[in-house]
This record gives sequence, structure tokens and C-alpha cells, in this order.
Amino acid sequence: MEKREFKAESKRLLDLMINSIYTHKEIFLREIISNASDAIDKLCYLSLTDDKVGLNRDDFAITLTLDKENRTLTVSDNGIGMSAEELENNLGVIANSGSLKFRQEVGEDSETDIIGQFGVGFYSAFMVADHITVVTRKYGEDQAYRWESSGVDGYTIEPCEKETVGTDIIMHIKEDGEEKDEYSQYLREYPLYKLVKKYSDYIRFPIKMLMPHPVKKEGTPDDKPEYEEVFEYEVLNSMVPLWQRKKSEVKKEEYDEFYRQRFGEVAPPQSVITVSAEGAVTYKALLFIPSKAPGLYGTDEFQPGLQLYSAGVMIMDKCADLLPEEFNYVRGVVESPDLSLNISRELLQHDRQLKIISANLAKKIRAELERMLKDEREEYEKFYRSFGRQLKICAMDNYGAKKDQLQDLLLFYSSNQKKMVTLNEYVERMKPEQKYIYFVPGDSVDAIDRMPQTELLKDHDMEILYFTDRADEFIADMFRNYKDKPFRSAVDGDLDLPGEEKKDETEAYKEGFAFIKEALGDKVTEVKASTRLKTHPVCLSSGEGITFEMEKYFAAVQPELGMKAKRILEINVDHPAFVTFETTRIIDPERAKKYAQVLYNQALLIAGLPIDDPSGYTDLLCSLWK
Repeated sequence: MEKREFKAESKRLLDLMINSIYTHKEIFLREIISNASDAIDKLCYLSLTDDKVGLNRDDFAITLTLDKENRTLTVSDNGIGMSAEELENNLGVIANSGSLKFRQEVGEDSETDIIGQFGVGFYSAFMVADHITVVTRKYGEDQAYRWESSGVDGYTIEPCEKETVGTDIIMHIKEDGEEKDEYSQYLREYPLYKLVKKYSDYIRFPIKMLMPHPVKKEGTPDDKPEYEEVFEYEVLNSMVPLWQRKKSEVKKEEYDEFYRQRFGEVAPPQSVITVSAEGAVTYKALLFIPSKAPGLYGTDEFQPGLQLYSAGVMIMDKCADLLPEEFNYVRGVVESPDLSLNISRELLQHDRQLKIISANLAKKIRAELERMLKDEREEYEKFYRSFGRQLKICAMDNYGAKKDQLQDLLLFYSSNQKKMVTLNEYVERMKPEQKYIYFVPGDSVDAIDRMPQTELLKDHDMEILYFTDRADEFIADMFRNYKDKPFRSAVDGDLDLPGEEKKDETEAYKEGFAFIKEALGDKVTEVKASTRLKTHPVCLSSGEGITFEMEKYFAAVQPELGMKAKRILEINVDHPAFVTFETTRIIDPERAKKYAQVLYNQALLIAGLPIDDPSGYTDLLCSLWK
């Protein structure tokens, strides 16, 4: 038996394989099982034209065998096997893929789904094994061969005995290092079971292993039973994925259970989307719209993305590139044979196929949300309570680039309807003479409903949208209009109501307003007569630029910016409070200055803005009792 050396370039690549290419050691099992699956696929393909194969599809299997005493893990298949020449070419030359050559021979259009492309996956086993033995016998040959290697020092190939066609990969697992259980976990049944379920659950052939099961000992009483551990072969993988079945053939309970188990959720999904696409890119997808926000959603720890499969093997656990930001809460699975994978099959090369899938999935999700909005309004509103803010933020992102795609999915509370409505529903109800979409920002529906600025609009039976989310006012500012109807705040600027010709009386009371401006100093930029107040004495408006709600937002998230809205004090000149002020201004100017301070602080309270000096304001009110 002659020991052969890897070629110089192969030595370097093997060292790279063990130390750099793969992110996680556990990937080795996925690679070895995938190679076994490819070997079976090749023999299955051959059986189509060769009736001497002697095996039905149901006879094919992959078997995992543990020898804990000798620290070996064996992966066996009854696939096509390898000849001595193929052992030399496939395992003696790293990055020489027999699977790729086979695929090229049968043609790219063949339905045979071969996983291996790069010829490097086998060597990932050296991440966990210090010695590997391959015993293989090729279909149609009587002679079997043994390949052995401890890594970069080389390999040997020699004839051996093997009764059946196929390949056994025997990995001698390394001793644990400083980290407890670093390698020994691959010699225990349950960790291996979890890895199979995680990465190879949908390999199309059964993956079997002896699994321990507690069995009651014979003769022990039922009230004090004793148990012994019995090992039985168990199929570890599901083989047929749910997304490969027609939606009409799958019960809702099956989808719910898959969603709970796969994504660790307690509540069932809000909606299920199935996709089967053929054309420029062939893929299948099973998507779930959650009924409630996932565990870490909204935090830096949340990782969006869909699980990505190729030929039944999980390539990525969370492929974020398959989902646009507005739908980052969607969970699900995508499987495609057309993706360009990198050498480790852990990452995708960013290519045209990936972008096509992402764009198509976005359309499917958006269409499902539109259907829910139309046909299942309560369900949609439930979804919107959890994820509406994400839709709003993304509708504004990149200067409103996705406005047209998302604006009809947004909901706002309506003063007339007393419920959430869409912008389209609001516009369809607008009076013929109405020019604007009126809105009022505030902390809550009740708080907005009591605001003095809404009185005039309510008198004219104008529907008002209550913007209770801090993102809402940014939406109006970014969108500018909807279906050629401009947004207009009832808090800032002229309402421009149809048929309303209320006279601006600022000039008539300019002396009183000048007095108030002087008393308040730079606290306000302007004092003027209000055209919007009816029963309340005063309010604040901000004019052009930053609004009060925007000021509150920036104060909460970026207080260091110190962004402030203008403060325009609007006075209801018909209110008794202003009449009293005017009389006092003439007979007792010092007391009138206190009235001016009271009016300003009342306006701050109405606007939901903090009073500069609450204690001083209390003393001011008490002083007016004298």
C-alpha cells in the first residue's frame, strides 16, 4: 500500500477548508449527507435505463452509525459507489467534483437534482475528525476500495472487502479541546438528530440512525415501573417538505404546526402564502405572516430573513436578501435549484436570480395583505397593530421610493367613522368642494378629539385623520398628497375651508398682540388672531418647518439636536379670557403681563408640550387670586 501525497495546491486548499471556508463545524454533517444523497441520485438515474440495479427507490437510504467507544461516526449510503480511479480523482484532488461532472454528462435540463458542485464538501469532515476512512464499492464492480487520510499528510488507497454497493464514510472524531463537548457532541444521538433536522430534513432519501427509547422492564410493577434503554432504527428526516405539496392538500393545522415548530412561535400565523414559480428562476416558497410580532422584533438582536434550501438541504437559516425591509417580519422557506452558491454553500453570491425571487415574493406578500384588507378587515387590522409602523417607515424610506407600493396598505383613525380607515376610503368620502385631506397629530385619539383646533372642522362635518403615531406626520410631510389631494394639518396653517370667509382680525388687535409678544419675549415668534378657534381662548401653531409632533419625536430620539418648532400664539379674540386681558392691559399692565403668561402656558398644555417652569406657573396662577 503506497501513501500518496496531495498536490501542493490541494494541500493549501485542504488547510483552507479546515480553517477558513466554513463558519460552523456542524456543517460537516450536512456536506457528508449531501454527498451520500448525490451518490444515491446517480444510481437512481442509472436504474431508469438499467434493470440490473436491483433496488427500488424505496430501498435507498442513508444510515448514521455511532461507535462511542472508538469515537467514530459513520455515514453509509447504498448509492453508486466509486472505483479506484474515481477515488483518486474525487478524493485525491480537492475541488474536483464528480457530482458536477455527472450533472454535465446527463445535461443541465435533467430532473436529477445533484447537490455537490465544487468537490470540497467531503473535506469539511476534517474540521471534526482527525482521521477519515472511506470504504466504497462501485455499482457493476466486484472489487471494493479503502481510502484513508489524516489530512494534509496524504492518503492511501487499497483494495478491500465490501459486500454491497455504496460508500461508508468513517470519521474518527477528534478529542475535545479546551471547550467542553466541542467534538464529543457528534458522538451522541440527539445532537446528530438535531443537525439532521436543521440542515438535511428534506433530503429525499430516508436518513436512519439507532435512537434510544425508554422501555418498561418486564416484571416491574406499574406503580413503580423500571425502564431500560432500547435502541431502534428511526428515520430522522421528513423527506417531503410541506412546501412541495399543493396547498389544497395541506390542512391548516399542518401549516400551523410547521410554523410553530420551525420558527418557535406559540400563536398560529395570521396568513399562509404558497408560491410555485417556473421560468427565469424556478423556486417554491412557503411564507407565513405572523399574527404577532416575533420575539426580538424591533430590537437590534432581531434577524430577519427566510430559510433557504437547495435540493432539500438548508443553505441559510436567515437569508435577509429574500425579503424587502417592509416585510422583514415574514417567516418562511424558499427552495430553488437555480441559486448561485459560494464554495461553502453557506452564503449566496448576489446575482440576478436572487433579485428576481425577492421581487416576486414582495409582490406575493403585498397581494396577500391587500386581499386581507379587502376581505378580512378585522384580521388585517390585527396585523396592522403589530406591523403597521414598519409599513409607514418603509413607505417614507429613500424619499418615498415605495410610496406607490405601500400607501394603500396604511391605516389611520377617522373622526367620522370612529375606526381605522385607508387614505383611499377617506378620499372617496370627501365632499365635492373639499380641497384637502385634514389631519391632526397627537398622543392619542381621546387627546386629539378634545383639541380646540378640531372644533371648526367638526362644525363643517369634515372628516379628520387622527395621527397618533409619531411616524404619521412624517408620512404626510413625505407624501405631500394622495390622489392629488394635499395633506393639511388642522393645527398649523390656514384650514381654507370651503365657504368659510372668516376675517383675520390681527390688525384690529395689533396693540394687544404686540403687548403679549413683548411680555413673552422670544418664547413665541408671533401672536395673531386665530381663524380656527371657537370655544377655546388660545392655541399654538408652528407654521412652516418642524411641527410640534416632530419636535417631540426628535426630543425623544435625538435630544442633542435641540430641534424646536416655531411657536405662533393664536388668540380667540371673541373669548371672554381675551376680553378680560384687553381690559386689564389698559388699567393694570403688570397684571396683564401675568395673563399673557397664563395664556401661553395654556397653549403649551393643549399642544402637549412641556411647561418651562411648572412651579413658577403654579405660583403665577396663585398670584392672580390676590
